[in-house]
Amino acid sequence: MRSLLLLAAIGLHGAAAEDGLNAWLRYARVDNAKHCQSKLPSTIVTLNATEGFPVYTAGQELSKGFDGIIGKKVDVDSIVASRGRRGHKSRDTTATVGTVAAYVDSNPGAAARLPELIDDGFHVSVSCGNVLILGQNERGALYGAFHYLTRLAQGDCSDFTLTSNPGAPIRWVNQWDNMQDGGTHGSVERGYGGDSIFFWDGKVRDDLTRAGQYARLLASIGINAVVVNNVNADPKTLTPANMDGLARIANAFRPYGVQLGVSLNFAAPQTLGGLSTFDPLDQGVIDWWQGIADALYQRIPDMVGYLVKANSEGQPGPMTYNRTLADGANLFARTLKPHGGIILFRAFVYDHRTLNQTLDWKADRANAAGDYFEGLDDKFDDNVAIQIKYGPIDFQVREPVSPLFSHLRKTASAIELQITQEYLGQQAHLVYLAPMWKELLDFDFRVDGKRSTTADIVGGRRFPRKLGGFAGVVNVGTNTTWLGSHLAMSNLYAYGKLAWDASASPEGVLKEWIKLTFSDDHKVVDVITKMSMASWPAYENYSGNLGIQTLTDILLGHYGPNPGSQDGNPWGQWTRADADSIGMDRTVWNGTGFTGQYPPEIAAMYERPETTPDNLMLWFHHVPYTHKLKSGKTVIQHFYDAHYEGSATAQTFPQLWRKLEGRRGIDRERYEHVLYRLVYQAGHSLVWRDSVNQFYFNKSSIPDARGRVGNHPYRIEAEAMSLEGYRAYRVSPFEAASGARCIVTETNSTRATASAVLDRVATGRYDVAVNYYDMALGNATWELYVGADRVGRWKGDLEYNLGRAPSPYIDGQTAARVTFPGVKIKRGSTLKIVGTPDGLEPAPVDYISILPEGVVD
Repeated sequence: MRSLLLLAAIGLHGAAAEDGLNAWLRYARVDNAKHCQSKLPSTIVTLNATEGFPVYTAGQELSKGFDGIIGKKVDVDSIVASRGRRGHKSRDTTATVGTVAAYVDSNPGAAARLPELIDDGFHVSVSCGNVLILGQNERGALYGAFHYLTRLAQGDCSDFTLTSNPGAPIRWVNQWDNMQDGGTHGSVERGYGGDSIFFWDGKVRDDLTRAGQYARLLASIGINAVVVNNVNADPKTLTPANMDGLARIANAFRPYGVQLGVSLNFAAPQTLGGLSTFDPLDQGVIDWWQGIADALYQRIPDMVGYLVKANSEGQPGPMTYNRTLADGANLFARTLKPHGGIILFRAFVYDHRTLNQTLDWKADRANAAGDYFEGLDDKFDDNVAIQIKYGPIDFQVREPVSPLFSHLRKTASAIELQITQEYLGQQAHLVYLAPMWKELLDFDFRVDGKRSTTADIVGGRRFPRKLGGFAGVVNVGTNTTWLGSHLAMSNLYAYGKLAWDASASPEGVLKEWIKLTFSDDHKVVDVITKMSMASWPAYENYSGNLGIQTLTDILLGHYGPNPGSQDGNPWGQWTRADADSIGMDRTVWNGTGFTGQYPPEIAAMYERPETTPDNLMLWFHHVPYTHKLKSGKTVIQHFYDAHYEGSATAQTFPQLWRKLEGRRGIDRERYEHVLYRLVYQAGHSLVWRDSVNQFYFNKSSIPDARGRVGNHPYRIEAEAMSLEGYRAYRVSPFEAASGARCIVTETNSTRATASAVLDRVATGRYDVAVNYYDMALGNATWELYVGADRVGRWKGDLEYNLGRAPSPYIDGQTAARVTFPGVKIKRGSTLKIVGTPDGLEPAPVDYISILPEGVVD
């Protein structure tokens, strides 16, 4: 009987394995379902619904949601509003969903009672089992239905009335999907969740099921458009066959009110069209682009418009012909105007071929956007919005808000956020980004001495404009978790919620997402909230703080630590660190002049170290390592302490997550998936900690006041062990290995061993950790022995299991750690690592730590 009860409980709480495909739209049964059944309507009426459009979809979602969440089957009756409801008894309770116009058509007297809605806005009224869901347009009606279901899915079936209008009209998603399996990282550039759901082998996929599922998720959080292809656009996207394919994607999106957008390659008239030029003022070029727009709209009448990246990182653009960026943007805007389309023109404009900090002390990539758009504010057509990355560089763990937002008073702007964690752990590290976005959106530029927050500027409220809003680089893939990690989906959910309402609380949004994705079990909500809210500060601490940017490998995968790679290159993400000092001097009086791009109040704050916030000190100022911060610490000691504190926080994540095993909503599949990543993150945070601290200790020669940096009493360096078939290898960069060296097999075909006698270890139980390197060149195998007992065996297959950018090198990208807890060790026993190479992966090992239980070296 007990076993039967247990199985029943498992079924009731939805503990069956889940793969993440439904994300927060699981419609899982709530605990108070029986109580709520009587509070649900007995029928669903959709007004003027047409299959394949949002009002029809809203009715289907309500029916599906009522069944899944509450366990009540409710049929949908689609009627023509002007004819009124027929065939329903007066005692029936009804959920009515449709547009305001359709509702007023059958209820003329209701017009005066309804609140004012703007495009995409919705009104929901729930009273005594009757539900009224109205949208200003069909899309708004669907948003209202999703909002109502979101409340039900959290067990809230109480009466309420709500009117909600979006805070900005542009709430777009950017997908950096490639037509071919190529680009910086697979078929989705900077994507870590699998291949493109849209394209394969140079064409649009035949099966677009996932495209429709994606649109459903996006509609549920208020996203109204997706640009489906990479900003580094392939001109062949515009062939007739591929335009037909784009129309099929638009068809998959349309039931959810999600419009399709396209990224363009500026040189396409020449490379695809065969013209001799792509000069935006050339009449032949103008005519060619008009023909493209007409052809696209013939196939996709509701296409939202274009996204264009020009004159940046080698991409073609108008400046090739000495034309302005406004000339380039307006070329496309005018071809879209007859069709009602708009263009987002990226402000990410800089020339990496001319940036040289050695030749020009005042060279600064941060200045580029402000410089290139200087004097153009009144030159753009009214269907142009400038898409501006949140910071002046490139999605770093902390940047000041781009000053360009405050320059554009007559031209609409949209803030570009990055949901895919390119520089922030690539979904292999938990980093909940909403708190960072909230800081950026709340930043007050004080334009003309008046309140001028980023949110009010992009929302068109500070400088009245009809366009503006949000663009989020998401980069989902074919992985069933969409982003490669269950927990990373909190960022997509939060992006949609903040794009709709920038005043939303990151913690409140997070808790809502947890309840929808897992359960409302108080322990589940508390633990995931605690980890997530601590994750961005922790990542900033162990990756790069004080505004120095993410100290990652800028030249390769943008993932592992490599602080030395920041300087001496043309990409402009410089730290200017030397033996005595560090940081970019961006002041007007002595530096690159970047502070002068801000309005006077903000410029004055950033101009002086005394008034610059500590967390941006090294962004704006070049100071000695011994410079005292407001905290009282020196810059170098802050670095040491922060990296230890950040990695220590990451160590708590697996411990916290383990407390959720077996809790309601935490099925085995998702439990193991999340635990695997949190354990990996805990180990990799130590790699970050040691690499950055060792680099700056070596650079400055200033020791850690607490004696931790370079002092690891529990470690056995692999190169100091007795080696058979292994040899020592000098790692580059040096700080990516403890002691600057590791061991690799002498050949790629022979097993090797490294052994050490544990004659200084007292008999007892220990946690044994092995730091090794998992290169994307094969799948080596390691075995750990203590005496005759094999403690564990593992394989070098992280490139398949994590999704982060693969690397063929022995460096901070591939460094990893495996820990075996509670290992029995006798004094004098022999510890042995056996490595079996595979392919070109030579089973590299960095060090082994023999740790008192619960201690992390």
